Amino acid sequence: QVQLVESGGGLVQAGGSLRLSCAASGTILRFNAMGWYRQAPGSQRELVATITSGGGNTNYADSVKGRFTISRDNAKNTVYLQMNSLKPEDTGVYSCNATLALYTYWGQGTQVTVSS
Repeated sequence: QVQLVESGGGLVQAGGSLRLSCAASGTILRFNAMGWYRQAPGSQRELVATITSGGGNTNYADSVKGRFTISRDNAKNTVYLQMNSLKPEDTGVYSCNATLALYTYWGQGTQVTVSS
């Protein structure tokens, strides 16, 4: 059973920073990739950033490139999302996911609210 637990969300003013954490049960090296997604009210969930477990290759949505950084700490079984220069349009529920073979696992999400 895979469990993903996000933390680090909150309320921040525009221009501020937050760091989200996604702690996995067991080693994250077993996953093909992990990622962060977000969903704003009334919108579909969208990809924010992904990172592969093997090579550490990263991928970002155009809207966050240069502002967000995804990283991982294999020893802590945790993936992070450092978010800088936050904008009101970054507001949403941020969820962590992990892919393992044909399965995708999701955390419960953490709310990020950016005020203008």
